[in-house]
Formats: sequence, C-alpha cells, structure tokens
Amino acid sequence: MAISNFIPQVWSARLQENLRKALVFGALCNRNYEGDIAQWGDTVHINTLNDITVRAYTPTAAIADPEQLSGTDTTLTIDHGAYYNFYINDVDAAQACADVMDAAMRNAAYQLAADAENYIITTIRQGAGKKVTAPMPTPQDGKLYEKLLEIKTTFDEAGVPRYDRKLVIPPAMEAMLLMDSRFITGSSAAAEHLAEGAVGRALGFDIYISVDLDDEIIAMIPDAVTFANQITKVDAYRPEKGFSDGLKGLCLSGAKVILPDAVLVCTLTA
Repeated sequence: MAISNFIPQVWSARLQENLRKALVFGALCNRNYEGDIAQWGDTVHINTLNDITVRAYTPTAAIADPEQLSGTDTTLTIDHGAYYNFYINDVDAAQACADVMDAAMRNAAYQLAADAENYIITTIRQGAGKKVTAPMPTPQDGKLYEKLLEIKTTFDEAGVPRYDRKLVIPPAMEAMLLMDSRFITGSSAAAEHLAEGAVGRALGFDIYISVDLDDEIIAMIPDAVTFANQITKVDAYRPEKGFSDGLKGLCLSGAKVILPDAVLVCTLTA
C-alpha cells in the first residue's frame, strides 16, 4: 500500500458519505450552515426575524411610521470534535484478501457517527423548549398512542407548523405502535406520505427509531435544530517506528436548538 497513492480529498468525501448514512438525528436536523465550518471555535450567527406588526387601517387617518426590521441572534458554535488515528502494518495489508484501508475507513465513519449522534441528542435534551414526563406505557394499555396525541396537541398549541413533524422513539416502542390499529403503516397509501427513513406515521408525525433512546420520545421539526459537521483534516503518514501506513482524521461539529418551542422531549418513567 504505497503512501504516494493516498488522495486526501477522495478519502474525506467517502468518510462524510458514510457518516451521514449512519446518523438518525443528524438526518433530521437542518444542515443550513455546514459550509461555514473551518476550524474549532468557529461561530455562525443565525438571525431569526421577529414578527412584523400589522395595524388596523382607517382611510381617513395617516398610517404609522415604518418600523425597523428586527431579529433575534442565535450563535452556533463549533465546539465538538472527534478524531481517529490508526495504522496498518505493511505485512498485514499485503496479506489481506479485502481492502483493509477501505474497511478501516468505514469503521471509523461508524464510530464518528455514533459520537455525533450522542452529541446531537445531548444538545436536543438541553435545548428543548418542552420537557415533560409520563408513565412508561405497556403494549396492553395502548397509552403510547395517547401520549403521542398529547404531544401533537402541545405542538398545535405552540403554533408549530404541521408540515414535516418528526417523532423519534426507542425500538421497544415501535412494537407497541405496531399492535395499535391507529398507527398507520404498511399500506401503499401510508407509504406515499412517509419521509425517507421513517417507519410509519401517526397523528401527523413521521416516526423514526433510534437505538440511542431507551426511555424517551423526542418530537421536533427539522427547522428547529441545526447541525453542522465537517471532516476538516485527513492526513496519511508513515509512523517512525515499524513499517506501516498511518491515517488520522479530525471531524468538527456544532449543534443548536434554534426554535425551542418546536422541540419536545418526553421522558418515560417506570
């Protein structure tokens, strides 16, 4: 495996592709500011336009002076990093039947994906505008669907747009929903309305499964959470000792809840 054949741009692009495929929450967040990442500590200022005043019109009275547009500034900080650093012995690489480097890169991508997923979930837990608790439902009592109905009502009352609502549940809760006839799945009509990666629909939510959740239900819309992720460095090198090819890479991320009222975390208790 000649080190001169290493092309950083090719490896970096492949790693980014694998990382996105392995993510659940990363795919649900918006990625509007991803191109602005360059280094650790970078900040992106996100402006949210405040409501414009609408006044009653009277034909015989002058209209009010124009108001100046104003907005709320939210800062997305690139404050999370993860890296890999491994080497492949020249003898091992020569004897391997498969492409060792390609397999190692795929594995590195999966590990970075798990790290990024946990980072996003932690950010959502901290920044959610709605945090509630509820008893853990059972397959027999049908209470899970009722809890989803309460979440829907909470979103409706907060004015959260009904379009593109997402709901993430742990794997065990999928079985509860599949036993409930009110849960839409399986039919061709339902499939037409499912977002990519969703396992079903209920009460206006596309429902996803995350193995990183055990006793939580997370509801959100993509516009509410932004996630920026970039492979900023990929270096090949020859370790000083031994005869091997080394490869190291750095992945920088930032996540932010920018619309707290459109994110809800429901913790289920025994």
